[in-house]
Amino acid sequence: MKRISWALVFAVLATVRPVAQAPDRWPSFRGPSASGVADGVGLPDAFGGATGANVAWTTAIPGLGHGSPVVWGDRVFVTTAVSSRGGATFKPGLYGEGTASEDRSSQQWKIVALDARTGKILWDRTAYEGVPRDKRHIKNTYASSTPATDGRYVAAFFGSQGLHVYTVDGEPVWKKDFGHLDFGAYDLPEYEWGSATSPIIYQDMVIVQCDLHGPSFVMAFDLKTGETRWRSERDELPSWSTPTVYPGAGRAEVVTNSPNYIRGLDPATGRELWRLGRSSKITAPTPVFDGDLIVVASGRGPERPINVIKAGATGDITPPADEMSNGQLAWSKRGRGSYMPTPLIYRGYLYVLANQGVFDCYELATGREVYRQRIPHTGSGFSASPVASDGRIYLSSEDGDIFVVTAGPEFELVGTHPMGELLMATPAFAGDTMFVRGVEHLFAIRSPRH
Repeated sequence: MKRISWALVFAVLATVRPVAQAPDRWPSFRGPSASGVADGVGLPDAFGGATGANVAWTTAIPGLGHGSPVVWGDRVFVTTAVSSRGGATFKPGLYGEGTASEDRSSQQWKIVALDARTGKILWDRTAYEGVPRDKRHIKNTYASSTPATDGRYVAAFFGSQGLHVYTVDGEPVWKKDFGHLDFGAYDLPEYEWGSATSPIIYQDMVIVQCDLHGPSFVMAFDLKTGETRWRSERDELPSWSTPTVYPGAGRAEVVTNSPNYIRGLDPATGRELWRLGRSSKITAPTPVFDGDLIVVASGRGPERPINVIKAGATGDITPPADEMSNGQLAWSKRGRGSYMPTPLIYRGYLYVLANQGVFDCYELATGREVYRQRIPHTGSGFSASPVASDGRIYLSSEDGDIFVVTAGPEFELVGTHPMGELLMATPAFAGDTMFVRGVEHLFAIRSPRH
C-alpha cells in the first residue's frame, strides 16, 4: 500500500498545471501563468456592448491602450496613454505596413483602478508625463503592455517611459528609468514600433523582458523595494512577447520568446538553462504550458513555428534543420504559428489563432491536427488572444465582435457578440465576470443571476 501511495504522489508531482485560477483574480496578461483559462465563471449565452445585453457596466477609459485589464478582488487595473493632441488614433486591420505613427505629442501615461462590481473609477495616476522617447507603430499604442498585480502592488511597464510600481491603493512605491528602448523592426530599426511586452510578478519579484536593437536583457526587481535581483544580458532582436514562469516539479524556468532563441532562465539568478533556435524574426505570443510541455509560437514567415518543448531541458536543444523534434523538443510545426495572439491550451488541446482568423486545433500531446477552420470576421482580423471558460473559447476580433466556439475536437461556432467598438486587448475573467477592453470603454459582462 505504501508503494502505491508514493507512486500516486510522484505521479501528481510530475504533472504541472498552470497556477490555479483564484475565483476573483486575473493578475497579469492572460491570467495565471498566461493560461487564458478560468472555469466556473458562468457567462451568459447572449451579451454585447452594442446591444447592452448582460453588460453589468461600461466605463470610458481616456486615451489609447491595447493592454488588457487585470483583476484582484474588487479592483480592476488598466493602463493608458493620453495624448495632448486630440484625436490620437491607431490603424487596425490586416496589412504589412511597418511605418510609425506621427503622434509625438506630449502624453500622460496612466494607471487606472476601477471597482470590479460597479465600474466606478477609484483612482487615476499619471506615472509619466512628457514627449515620448520613442515612436510607435501605427497599429500600436504607447500603453500596449498589460499591468501585473499581486493584490498588494500593481506594476506597469511603459517601455522607454520606464517601469512603475504602485500600491493597489494608488500610492507610488518605486520606478525604474531604462532610457530609450528601441523596439524597432528587426531589419529597419529606424521605424521604431514601440513596446508591448508586459511585466510579470513571480514570488516577490517583478520581471521584465527587453529585447531590443542594442543590448537586450531580462531583469528581475524586488517588488517591494525596486532593488535589482538579477539582470540577464542577451544578444537578441526586438521582441514583443511577455515572459512566462513554468513552475516545474523540480525546477522553475522563466521562458522567453525571442527571434534569435527561445530561452529558459533560472528565475532565482537569470542564468540561462536552455535555448532553442530557428524561430521567426518577429516574436509576440507569450509562452504557455501544461503538464511537462511548454508551447512557444511566432507568426512571421517563412518560419512561423509552433514549438512544443519538454520542461527540464538543458543546453542548446535546437534540432538539425531537417528535423522537427528531438529528445527535448516534443514536436514542432512550420507555417502554423500565430503572429499576435498567444496560443491557448485547454482540456488537452492546443488552439492557435492567426491574425487572419484561421483557427487551428491540435492534440497537445502528439501535435496531430484536429481541425482547421476560418472564423467569419468582417475584415480586420485578430490581435487579441483566445481565452476559455466553461467549455467555450472566446475570440475577440479587431472589428469588435467576440466569437464563441465550443471547446473540443469538433468545431462549432455557437455565438457572435458585437461589442460596438474595436477590440485589440485580450479579455479577463474574474469571479462571475468577463472584462472586455474596447478602444474607448471597459465592459463588464455578467449573467443577470449574479
